[in-house]
Amino acid sequence: MTTHSPLFRLETDSARQPQPAPLLWVSLDGFLDAGQVRTTLAEHLLEHLEHEVVASFEVDELVDYRSRRPLMTFEGDHYADYDDPSLVLYRVVDAAGEPFLLLHGDEPDFRWEAFIDAVRQLGLAFGVRRVVSAHGIPMAVPHTRPVGMTRYCSDPSLLGDHTPVFGTVKVPASAEALLQLRLAEAGLTTFGVAVHVPHYLAETQFGDASVAAIDAVMDLTGLVLPTTDLIAMAGLTRARIETELEQNPEAKEVVDTLEERYDHFVEGQRRRSLLAAEAAKLPSADEIGAQLEAFLQDPDVAGPAPDEGDPA
Repeated sequence: MTTHSPLFRLETDSARQPQPAPLLWVSLDGFLDAGQVRTTLAEHLLEHLEHEVVASFEVDELVDYRSRRPLMTFEGDHYADYDDPSLVLYRVVDAAGEPFLLLHGDEPDFRWEAFIDAVRQLGLAFGVRRVVSAHGIPMAVPHTRPVGMTRYCSDPSLLGDHTPVFGTVKVPASAEALLQLRLAEAGLTTFGVAVHVPHYLAETQFGDASVAAIDAVMDLTGLVLPTTDLIAMAGLTRARIETELEQNPEAKEVVDTLEERYDHFVEGQRRRSLLAAEAAKLPSADEIGAQLEAFLQDPDVAGPAPDEGDPA
């Protein structure tokens, strides 16, 4: 594989002789991520699964320091620490022993196409054929109802029985989204999950969204991932949210209104489904036309006559 690149460097001997890892999970911080879904999942995977760094990207080539201003620590009379940006490719092993790649760190500000080409080179070396990502988007939904999500895929037939929430819309680009598009154009299968996070929880960690996201990723990819700690964290965040709502009647009123709207929407969807099912049982226009034609030709054989005594 390519061992010299202006955008990345290989970190281990195993990276120079890569073992197959056919799935790439992309997790780039810096763009929309309501409920901290993207960050929570990446940190969870690195905390609970065996992994090693195989490549690091040169952030000096990719990051606009003045636009995001990394944090530094000042202790009384001197600077003591610097939270330098990073963008790292890990080789991770899931709970069933299957390897995959995790690309995690700061979203590039510059050279998106060159960055994507570098990721493609690394993916080819590791035999990547599928790409997945997950994040949260803010929606006017209550936290007390099932977590919704938008699934997307370069081959929509792989999504199965899935009803899109959105039609055709223009959205701001991100390096992660463009990476999905370009790798799909190169012949890879790309998946994504955008979890619907209550807008009033967009800036905080929403555990239920992270649990829904990791379950969806496992369903789409076949990965076997630990979820116990995420589920426990989700329970704690739910309890904290309920406590805060009890102390804030105005916020609780907002949630109550969202619940009413959500339930009304779900009921409307259910009724439409029932109407569609009933409509499917009706004869088609061709069938009705054939029966009418048969009746006009011979009323006695067009169909059974009403029972005697029944209203005609």
